[in-house]
Amino acid sequence: MRLLRPAGGGPSGGDEDDDTALLRAVARGDSEALAVLYDRHAGWLHARLARRCPDEETVREVLQDTFVTVWRSAGGHRGRGEAGGWIWVIAARRLVDAQRARARADRVAERAAEHAAVPAEPSAAAASAEDRVLAGLEYGEVGAALDRISPELAEVLRATVVDGLTTRETARLLGIPEGTVKTRALRARRELRAALGAAHPGGPHALGGTA
Repeated sequence: MRLLRPAGGGPSGGDEDDDTALLRAVARGDSEALAVLYDRHAGWLHARLARRCPDEETVREVLQDTFVTVWRSAGGHRGRGEAGGWIWVIAARRLVDAQRARARADRVAERAAEHAAVPAEPSAAAASAEDRVLAGLEYGEVGAALDRISPELAEVLRATVVDGLTTRETARLLGIPEGTVKTRALRARRELRAALGAAHPGGPHALGGTA
């Protein structure tokens, strides 16, 4: 596999049936099919990842890791949902993993610096508000609260917030109408606020705004 640099147009740059056929070929071990998928989708994936992460090296590593995962997991797609949305879910999760690994490394460095009585170097890029939400939705109190709401609502919230999919992409990924995605997203936020409120009566919830 030679996956070296971003190329291609956007998530709808190729025929969806063709993408599905390519994924089936990848599942059979066809590296040329993977190269075609890379050329078709790497450009918009790189652009979207770069909007979430300012570190170009991390973005490149995540992009490569995404297509390694596609190579290994193509058989799991089985024609369910839009191929571009499916690949983006992988990319978004790989980015979250990379950001968490970086945060852990920063904490280790800070603790080591404290023990050595030397001021710690600042992180290369401070975690954005979106990064903190992404981490909170799978770990900590918000993650625990998410596990307590209805699975069908949680999967919409994960797709739209954790994985950053649009309403249309989420609808295609989950096989439900766009209106249902919007309705479930609203209900999910209400249930999540209620779960967080039960854990901290009278305290502020983590998802500001109204449902």
